[in-house]
Amino acid sequence: MTRTPDILFIKPGSQRQLYGELSDYSLTAIEPPLWGAILGGYLRQQGYLVEILDAETQGLGWEETAREAVDRAARLTVVMASGHNPSASTMNMVGVGAIARRIKELAPQMPLALNGLHVSALPEQTMREEACDFAIQGEGLLTLPPLLDALKAGADTFQGIPGLWWRADGGIVPGTMPEMWKDLDTLPMPSWDLLPMERYRAHNWHCFDDVSRRQPYATLYTSLGCPYHCSFCCINALFGEHRLRTRSVDSVVAEIDFLVQNYGVRNIKIMDELFGVNEKRVLEMCDAIAGRGYDLNFWAYARVNTVNERMLEAMKRAGVNWIAYGFESGSKRVIEDVTKGYKLDQVMRVVEMTYAQDQHICANFIFGLPEDDYDSMQETNALMQEINAEWANIYSAMAYPGSKLYDDAVAQGLPLPASWNGYSQYSRDSLPLPTKYLTGGQVLAFRDYAFDAYYKSPRYLSMIRAKFGEETMRHIRQMAEKTLDRDNAVI
Repeated sequence: MTRTPDILFIKPGSQRQLYGELSDYSLTAIEPPLWGAILGGYLRQQGYLVEILDAETQGLGWEETAREAVDRAARLTVVMASGHNPSASTMNMVGVGAIARRIKELAPQMPLALNGLHVSALPEQTMREEACDFAIQGEGLLTLPPLLDALKAGADTFQGIPGLWWRADGGIVPGTMPEMWKDLDTLPMPSWDLLPMERYRAHNWHCFDDVSRRQPYATLYTSLGCPYHCSFCCINALFGEHRLRTRSVDSVVAEIDFLVQNYGVRNIKIMDELFGVNEKRVLEMCDAIAGRGYDLNFWAYARVNTVNERMLEAMKRAGVNWIAYGFESGSKRVIEDVTKGYKLDQVMRVVEMTYAQDQHICANFIFGLPEDDYDSMQETNALMQEINAEWANIYSAMAYPGSKLYDDAVAQGLPLPASWNGYSQYSRDSLPLPTKYLTGGQVLAFRDYAFDAYYKSPRYLSMIRAKFGEETMRHIRQMAEKTLDRDNAVI
């Protein structure tokens, strides 16, 4: 007899809505729902029967996903605003909401919860706007076991469960942000065996050395949270504090062993908001990974003002071939306004150090931060060209819920996207935050111009050919031919 699952985690499939024409060309990564696997591993350790439905990898639309959820009839179904980088949760709420509404139409009595970074940032609004019984604020580790036990006991009240928002008598009962999980090493390994590991793929740029070799692929955390206070970032909305918690080297290496030995994983994204921050820990971690002798291809985040040559050298030995830096802007005024915490004169020194280790740079830039005008955006454009990174993520500033930019935008009554889909960088209805001097439409048009100029630059393409070969250069040229339909861009 098949046992009914205690909990079903759902990752919506939203590639077409979020990435437009880019989704057709398989440029985007398909990342495993890591938080679903983390929660699944923990709950399974506690004796609960866990299932995960990754609708994206199965090519399921929202209607099909809802029907599948109803057929599985779990004691609790959790639809996840998947994505835990600042730009990757809010934009998924369109799919989350559509699936939740359809589940409730098909099975009104089936308990349904929503979770994720966006939900944690806006739990009350989520409860008001979405068809759900519960909103989970925070990580969920302290919330889900007592909620499942209460549902199993047939309870009609859920008072005192940390992080839980719920409905009673037609109203919303507010929850409180739970404590963060203190010791990450007490958590079991994520439930990788519940995921279709063969279907995940790395970003195209992560595999520029061989763009045909993007699978298999995995993501992992070696730490959670960030101690910094950048005004455009919302990552700590999931945790409630600006604090960094770390896993032990042994725990991380054991997970890498498992992924390599069981799934043949080579390409790995280190999900930490800030991997390259503590020299002692980076050296110890990377030396242990290098000692395994695997042929791995990592990418990881670092800050301009926290890395040094010893750290980069150790990272390279471990297979960290790509370093992602948040350069953000080429304007001193703009950088200081968003409390980024580094000096512009540090940028090229770090770039040179990274290239000296034969590592590649994923450079992150943001057009449209509050102090941006056309002159400052040109400064950023010039810095992009000077660095000439092998890959550049070229963003428009979005007021993501959970960030100071969002709070300021709401307080000032600034125009925000009409739907959560408009928070996607690549969607048709994308609408960036206006600056003190420019409209969101002007920022969007400049961003698209800068993207086009960067990836069609003869200097850039020549560098790519020299480092990665003719095939990768043709891949980028084909990518750059794609155009994005925009409703809000203003020249």
